[in-house]
Amino acid sequence: MVKPIKRLYRSRNNQIIGGVCAGIADYFEVDPVLVRLIWVIATLFSMGLGILAYIIAWIIIPEEPKAPKQKH
Repeated sequence: MVKPIKRLYRSRNNQIIGGVCAGIADYFEVDPVLVRLIWVIATLFSMGLGILAYIIAWIIIPEEPKAPKQKH
């Protein structure tokens, strides 16, 4: 059985700003709050570089595709 390729997307449903942390959490199958907390701590210790990294990730990570509409 072939496993589908896992892709990194920004989340549409669980976003606070741009969906980057929620998308990373979905990819690694962890809680989005944990990713957000790690990102904030990393930003504090890197003197704000996490903000720049977030903006870059927001630009380069594509948004999660919309689910196809179900025909009734």
